Amino acid sequence: MAYQGKKLINDPNDVVTEFIEGLVETYPGLQYLDGFPQIKVVLRADVSPSQYDKVAVISGGGAGHEPAHAGFVGPGMLTAAVSGDVFASPPVDSILAAIRAVTGPKGCLLIVKNYTGDRLNFGLAAEQAKSEGYKVEMVIVGDDCALPPPRGIAGRRGLAGTILVHKVAGAAADAGLTLTEVAGEAKKAAELVGTMGVALSVCTLPGLVTSDRLDADKMEIGLGIHGEPGLAVVDLQPVDVVVAHVLKQILSPETGYVPITRGCNVVLMVNGLGATPMMELMIATRKAVPELQLEHGVAVDRVYTGSFMTSLDMAGFSITLMKSDPLILDRLDAPTKAPYWPVAVEGNRPPAKIPVPVPIPPSYSSTTDEILSQPQELTKLGYTLEAAIEAAANEVIALRDDLNEWDAKAGDGDCGTTMYRGASAVLEDMKKRYPMNDAAETVNEIGATIRRVMGGTSGILYDILCKAAYANLKGRSEPTAQEWANALEASLAAVSKYGGARAGYRTMLDALVPACTTLKERLDAGDDAVTAFVSSSEAAMAGAESTKNMQAQAGRSSYIAPENLVSIPDPGAMAAAAWYRAAALAVASKLKS
Repeated sequence: MAYQGKKLINDPNDVVTEFIEGLVETYPGLQYLDGFPQIKVVLRADVSPSQYDKVAVISGGGAGHEPAHAGFVGPGMLTAAVSGDVFASPPVDSILAAIRAVTGPKGCLLIVKNYTGDRLNFGLAAEQAKSEGYKVEMVIVGDDCALPPPRGIAGRRGLAGTILVHKVAGAAADAGLTLTEVAGEAKKAAELVGTMGVALSVCTLPGLVTSDRLDADKMEIGLGIHGEPGLAVVDLQPVDVVVAHVLKQILSPETGYVPITRGCNVVLMVNGLGATPMMELMIATRKAVPELQLEHGVAVDRVYTGSFMTSLDMAGFSITLMKSDPLILDRLDAPTKAPYWPVAVEGNRPPAKIPVPVPIPPSYSSTTDEILSQPQELTKLGYTLEAAIEAAANEVIALRDDLNEWDAKAGDGDCGTTMYRGASAVLEDMKKRYPMNDAAETVNEIGATIRRVMGGTSGILYDILCKAAYANLKGRSEPTAQEWANALEASLAAVSKYGGARAGYRTMLDALVPACTTLKERLDAGDDAVTAFVSSSEAAMAGAESTKNMQAQAGRSSYIAPENLVSIPDPGAMAAAAWYRAAALAVASKLKS
């Protein structure tokens, strides 16, 4: 039976910002940008971009993995770390703020774990920063060795091996190397590292119930750092047996994930996942070192044991191996004051926070200097849009618990919460500022709202959806049905282009692509706009339901064994179908009343 998790927190919505405040109070070498709650960036207190003569190294991702990433900010390691909400990718504006805050003439390197949301948000921020004149390179780390290839477009997940890449890159940057050289060393390090995890319990997100997916006498092999299901659930085994299995999997010649063979030298990291006592981690380390030496014929040059990249309160550990050579060891041994590598806390304490170096990008989109606002009197189009948006948002809000339940089995369990956050904000902003008599601008404003509050992969994909639709509708304040269909088609093409998924990949596209196809077909056949819209909404729902029988090829569910997804619909597709159908029925009711 699921039960409410116990947490030593205040408001679940404030856990990330309050963690950052506590962190900088503890370590005098750290500061944070004064942009809460949208911008959550920890940076070195001794770095000024105008005077910084080294390559800046920036990383980040969703919160919940502490001490990663903020705990590894310091001389000789990261220059700044960007945090999203719990298990949600940081938004583009936060990443841009970090780049602007610490990047000097030598440029910056972004180190990104291989998750779709992180790649999209960091990638878009990198492109924006380049357009502003910054030198930016990006290295993706995918060190997961649990799941057999191929992994489709998603690739291998980024896990605790990312911390070793941080150290290598940070030391190279501290040595004064160029951006190209630092990026080259980081990329090489990422190619030499492999990780696999084992869990005794699942994690509990702040404010949510604890999943009962894992029985007391079971353990899970190869799960991800967001609590997503792993390779297999097996009976609880002695730690020596578990360690031997994990090392064998990482070093498997069949997968060839790491270039480590007999006679090689390695670095070993035993990483706690959040609720594992140091005693148990040391017991695992005690087995791992001789197992590597005697059974696999490799020399162990360095051993790191502790909690480096966690999954909230998950009980378990991961093991990371990196092939070592003299240069890798020099980088790992180089001095650093990053707090969790570990470091003392001496030194004078500077102010805990400093201003964001440039004005925070506006939360809302605007094409003119005038603030957009809802018109005093709505036209027929305005009333219809209002009804459609309100119905769609309310449907998503009502579906929150179901979406979370589906996502707990297919991902990290927060799809409903994320969509609820976006839908609630849309309802609030619609009352204040959406120009409902202008369809194109309203769609653009919806995208701006979503970008501001949702975060993660869903947030940026819906933002892309709205931005592409807006580009297609721009200048058409009252689009025809065919123009709406063309805009939907263009927006889906943009989502596919940047997200990498297509229909059949078990994503929201499996609801929206059939909807778009049906909409265009019915309009071409001569149906009126309302009839075509309602028909296409039925296709959206059928498409979403069909994901129960699909093998995931994108997103976090692609890491889950297909048999574990049987009869479980994709939550993203169900959410899309729900709001689309609600909007269609609202339009039908409004125009036929």
